[in-house]
Amino acid sequence: MARKVFYSFHYSADSWRASKVRNIGVIEGNQPAKDNDWESITKGGDKKIEAWIAEQMNGRTCTVILAGKETANRKWINHEIVKSWDKGLGVLVIYIHNITNHDDKQTTKGANPLDYVIHGPSKAKLSTIAKSYDPPKTVSADVYNYIAANIEKWIEDAITIRKANI
Repeated sequence: MARKVFYSFHYSADSWRASKVRNIGVIEGNQPAKDNDWESITKGGDKKIEAWIAEQMNGRTCTVILAGKETANRKWINHEIVKSWDKGLGVLVIYIHNITNHDDKQTTKGANPLDYVIHGPSKAKLSTIAKSYDPPKTVSADVYNYIAANIEKWIEDAITIRKANI
């Protein structure tokens, strides 16, 4: 059964890398906003962005944060993580820094976005509960293949973790 997931990523820095992962095909992801659509959404201010995110999350069972160099602690990334967790969605991070961009360049690994989100009465970082995955490969095609081979299991694990932490 193909899961429906919400993808969270830093658009301007990682949209090319993210699109490669989103095209793996074993899961159904939310449709990305085209540049013109995103510009229209952002011009509507925070409320319009929040509404767009909420609409994109409808019917999803998991949020996959595709983490690049600059993903962690961004306003809308943090918002998407919090909303996902609050809605009971599984949450996980996949590092994509070793996937090449449109210039065939890799980047450096960024911080874990889950380190910037606090959960529950214990005020623990969400990274102590939800998992992050850094493919142990350095060649872009190998990273892609590693993600493709494991993403379904990672999503199922994230959903199981979330159900155990309700």
